[in-house]
Amino acid sequence: MTKILVCGADGQMGQSFRAVSGNFPALSFRFASRSELDIADSLSVDEFFRRHAFDFCINCAAYTAVDRAEQETAAAFAINADGAAYLAEKTFENGCALIHFSTDYVFHGGNGVPFREDDPTGPKGVYARSKLAGEKGVLAANPRTVLIRASWIYSEFGHNFVRTMLRLGAEKDRLSVVCDQVGTPTYGPDLAAAVLTIISVLVSGAAEELLPFGIYHYSNEGVASWYDFAKAVFDLSGLPCEVIPIATRDYPTPAERPPYSLLDKSKIKTTFNLEIPYWRDSLKVCLTNI
Repeated sequence: MTKILVCGADGQMGQSFRAVSGNFPALSFRFASRSELDIADSLSVDEFFRRHAFDFCINCAAYTAVDRAEQETAAAFAINADGAAYLAEKTFENGCALIHFSTDYVFHGGNGVPFREDDPTGPKGVYARSKLAGEKGVLAANPRTVLIRASWIYSEFGHNFVRTMLRLGAEKDRLSVVCDQVGTPTYGPDLAAAVLTIISVLVSGAAEELLPFGIYHYSNEGVASWYDFAKAVFDLSGLPCEVIPIATRDYPTPAERPPYSLLDKSKIKTTFNLEIPYWRDSLKVCLTNI
């Protein structure tokens, strides 16, 4: 049976993997929280891999506080860059393939065409730069890495946009949400199921001739602004909260967000024969589960 380690098991993506793991009976899972495996602590990583062996490691450990990162540069880079690279190094030494997550924030600008994997990056802000540094470190340390850039991740678990909107929508009659930042929401369990499907393909050898390791993009299908996303949350949940569209300049934040971060998913769909759900359909599933 294929043995899989999930790092960062208590975070949003770690819990998303727990939620879908039962649908993949041919895979055996070990879920490790930060208290057991802290990727920012090289001694913790060394000790863990001395005691355990796996076929795949899924790295869900990340520093994701985008605005706080502007004041906590060292902490963001310790996890997203240095820790991720060291984890990749140890997995490679132990014959373990790696699944690593990055973000649409590595892009900034664009010309209205969805970003492909080989498009030039241009991160702004500490969080975005730390994730791009992590990409480079991980790919250099373990050539058997599937690196997935995802956008606007949400789920039933942890802190995310959907749960925040539900809380605020229950407290307020009206909310202002930016309408000039465009991308696509990604439902965590959809991404987790896609990753486990990818692992199943790699194990079967069906994609071996396609050289499947490298960078991929994933989000749900469709396009939305944050305003569209919030409006859908309230429409589908039945909360009578009015959403007012505003410009980014009217809602300043410490970290600058990408104005356009739509991801081209052609590569991941073709390579691994994936079917990706439409974002509103997945949002309905999430809200039902909540």
